[in-house]
Amino acid sequence: MLRDLYQDWTNRMTADPNLSIANLRSMFDEWGQAALEPENVTYRSDRIGGVEALWALPIGADASRVIVYTHGGGFAVGSADSHRKMAGHLAKALGVTAAILHYRRAPENPFPAQIEDAVAAYKALLAKGQEPGKITTAGDSAGGNLAIASVLKMRDLGLPLPGSVIAYSPWLDMALRGATLEANAATDALVGRPILEGMVGMFLGGSTSPLDPLANLLENHFDGFPPLYINAGSAETLLSDSENLAAKAKAQGVKVTLSVVPDMQHVFPALAGRAPEADEELARIAAWYKAL
Repeated sequence: MLRDLYQDWTNRMTADPNLSIANLRSMFDEWGQAALEPENVTYRSDRIGGVEALWALPIGADASRVIVYTHGGGFAVGSADSHRKMAGHLAKALGVTAAILHYRRAPENPFPAQIEDAVAAYKALLAKGQEPGKITTAGDSAGGNLAIASVLKMRDLGLPLPGSVIAYSPWLDMALRGATLEANAATDALVGRPILEGMVGMFLGGSTSPLDPLANLLENHFDGFPPLYINAGSAETLLSDSENLAAKAKAQGVKVTLSVVPDMQHVFPALAGRAPEADEELARIAAWYKAL
């Protein structure tokens, strides 16, 4: 189903290369179709540190533990609504609550607005008495970038860091140097060099280098970084980003788990509740989280 959904988006973008940003956002909000509704999860709207957010609240969850979830979509599309089921499944699997951020998007708000919003929400949670060690930052694709970048920014600001980080198929290299961009071009139904080049332009706004360490996380260092779980599908073009991040962070002393699932597409946990591969991955993440 996920491959078919992605292929449909690709076909529509190919047929009309001048799709407006409003139409692209409307199309990518279909991302929520892939997951089944997580049972026994309620939702509540909120503003956290001035950032619009949607809480996913599994019944019986440990309210002292929070995921700060940043959605994917190339920093420009996707929303808290499109990703609420995906984040709800993750929160339920971990037995915690999740705040899904509707951060400011490019091109209206280029880098570093998205990181600023994630850090503002984190600061607000700390101000309310949330223990940093009981916070997890998580996200998918561009949101996986933000889940990592926001922690690096927190470190630079001298803030206490969250206890863990989870990244689904993170897009990390704005210079687009990954070997799988070419090697997996025929198997990835959505993400190719042309769409990434367009997203880079919107995100960086023409004024930030694609090698800026806070935008391109492969140019960063990870000293003192929390335990990190990364997953990706073997069929996706961004697989190299996950592999390169895992290798670099591990070499710098970070506790890293990398899960690459055969034949899966970009952000395959979007199929939570519908596909065994996604549900099995959630079970692995839950086991990792509970062993921290």
